[in-house]
Amino acid sequence: MKKIIFTLLSLSLVAFFSVTQAQNLVVNGDLESWSSDTAPDGWDKVESITKESTTIHSGSFAAKHTSGDGTLDFSQDVQGVVPGTTYTIEYYYYDNDPAARTRIWSYWMDAESNYLNDNEDVLRPSTYSEDQDAWLHYSQVLVAPANATQFRFEVRVYKQDGNQGGAVYYDDFSVSGDLIIKPEPTNYPTAFEAVTEDIGVRLNWTDATGEQLPDAYLILGEALVTKDSNIELPVDGTPVANNTDISLGYIAWNVAYGEQSHLFSALEANTVYHFTIFPYTNLGENIDYKTDGTYPEATIETADIVVLLNEPFDADLGVMSTYNVLGDQEWSHSTFGDDQFARMSGYSGGALDNEDWLISPALDMSDLETASLSFRTAYNFDGNPLQLMVSSDYDGTGNPNDYSWTDLSNEFDWSSGGYEWAESGVVDILSYASPTLYVAFKYTSNTSGASTWEVDYVRVTGESAVGLNEAEAVSVQVYPNPAINQLRFSLDKEAAMEVIDLTGKTILNSQAEAGNGSIDVSALKEGLYIVRFRFADGSQAVSRFAKQ
Repeated sequence: MKKIIFTLLSLSLVAFFSVTQAQNLVVNGDLESWSSDTAPDGWDKVESITKESTTIHSGSFAAKHTSGDGTLDFSQDVQGVVPGTTYTIEYYYYDNDPAARTRIWSYWMDAESNYLNDNEDVLRPSTYSEDQDAWLHYSQVLVAPANATQFRFEVRVYKQDGNQGGAVYYDDFSVSGDLIIKPEPTNYPTAFEAVTEDIGVRLNWTDATGEQLPDAYLILGEALVTKDSNIELPVDGTPVANNTDISLGYIAWNVAYGEQSHLFSALEANTVYHFTIFPYTNLGENIDYKTDGTYPEATIETADIVVLLNEPFDADLGVMSTYNVLGDQEWSHSTFGDDQFARMSGYSGGALDNEDWLISPALDMSDLETASLSFRTAYNFDGNPLQLMVSSDYDGTGNPNDYSWTDLSNEFDWSSGGYEWAESGVVDILSYASPTLYVAFKYTSNTSGASTWEVDYVRVTGESAVGLNEAEAVSVQVYPNPAINQLRFSLDKEAAMEVIDLTGKTILNSQAEAGNGSIDVSALKEGLYIVRFRFADGSQAVSRFAKQ
C-alpha cells in the first residue's frame, strides 16, 4: 500500500491522489535494443526482420523488413491500454523499393486477446505504401474502445507487382497517452468462489466497488498436497506474471476489471487447490496491490477425471502425429505472441492442392462412462473448413484414407475467421470407441482457396465406470460452520478422518465410526480448514469449514 505524505505550512497531511504523466506503451519502440541482428527486444512476431544502421529515422537503428512470396508480419502486443483513454498511434516508414510495399494492420484487443473491430478503416486500410524517397509518418489519434486492454501494433510487408526481395524500413513506434498513477483499490471483490469445470477450476467473483476501483485482479493458486506454506502476498512495484506451471509451487493469472471469472483449464485431477484474489491498480513499477485486511479465499478439490489427451502444443506438436496425403505443405508448430499451436496452410505463392492430417495417439477408453473431446481453433482466408474425424480401426501409422473415419465436424463450434480463437464446446465421443479411438484434424485445400487453420488445447477427458467417481456419490455434512469448539458430522459408514489446513498440512486425524460424531477443534487457529473422510472401499468425501 503506497502513501504520499507532504507538508504545507507546518500542517502535515496524508492524501491519496492520482498522478498524470505521458508514456509510450510500446516496448523498444525506437528499435534501439536488439538481442541479435534479427531479434529486436520486446517484439512478438518478427518475420524477415533485420537490424538496419544506415536507413534510419532517428537514433542508431531501425528495422528492415524484406518482402517474400507471401505476407510477412512485424508486431507487438502492447499492454496497459485503458478503455476510453485517448491514444496517439504512430510510426515512421520508408518505402522506395519496387519489390516491396507495406501497410499497418493493427487491432485493439480485449483481455483474452480477442480482436475488436473499432477503427478498422485506419488501423487496417485497403491501400498500400507507394515508392517515395522519404520517411513518411503514420499518425492517428484514437479513443480506446470499451473492453480494450491491449493493442496489436502490426505492420506488414508484401511483394510488389510480382517482385519480391525488396525492403521497407520502420522506426519510432509509439502508442502514447496519459498514464494515470492511481492509489490502491479501496475494496476486495466479493462472492469469490471456485467450481470444478472439466479438468480445471473456474473462479467467479463480483467486482470490487468503492472510491478507487481496481484496474485488474491477480489470482494466485496452490496445490495443497504439494506446498507446505501459504501463498506469498504480492508486493507493490513487482508485477506477478501469468503462470500455469504448478511445478513452480503456484499458479497465477491477471484478469482485467469487469471480467469476474477465470478458468484454470488444466489442473491435476483429484487434487485440493487453494485460491486467493488481489485487486490492483497501475502496471509495472507503479503496480499497487491491495493486500491489507482479509482477502478472499476459495478452496476446492478438482474432479476425479481420467485425462486421456491434453495437448497444448507448448513446444512442438507433442503427442500428435502428422500424415501428408497430398501437397508439399504440412502441419507444423507455430507461435504468435504468447500463443503456441499447431498450424496448417496450403498457400505458398498461391493456393495449392493439399490433404494433411493431424492425428492423436490411440486413446484407450476401456471402463469409461464418458469420454469428452474439446479444443479451440482459429483460421483466416478463404478455403475448405477444417474437419474433425474419429476412427476405431486406424493403425496409427498408415494412410488414414485406408481406414474408416467418422466425420464429427458438425458437432463442434469453429472459429469464425480473422484468426479469432473459438472454443469447440465439449462432445462425448465414447460411443465411437471400440475400445480405443483416434482423433484427427483433416485439412484440405485446392487451387481455388487455401485457408490457414490453427488448433490448440486438444483435450480428451473421461469418467471411469468403476471406482473413480465414487467420492462424488458420498456426501457428508459438517456443522456448525463456522465452528468454535466442536465440529459435528454424520456418517453412513466408518471412515478415516483428517483435518487439513490451507498449507496442506494434516492438523488432526482420527477414526470416525458410523453414525453421529464430532471432533474437538477448539485448539485450532482461526481460519479455513478442509476435513476429509476416507472410506474402506476407496471412496472419499471432502468438506470445508471455518474455525472461529
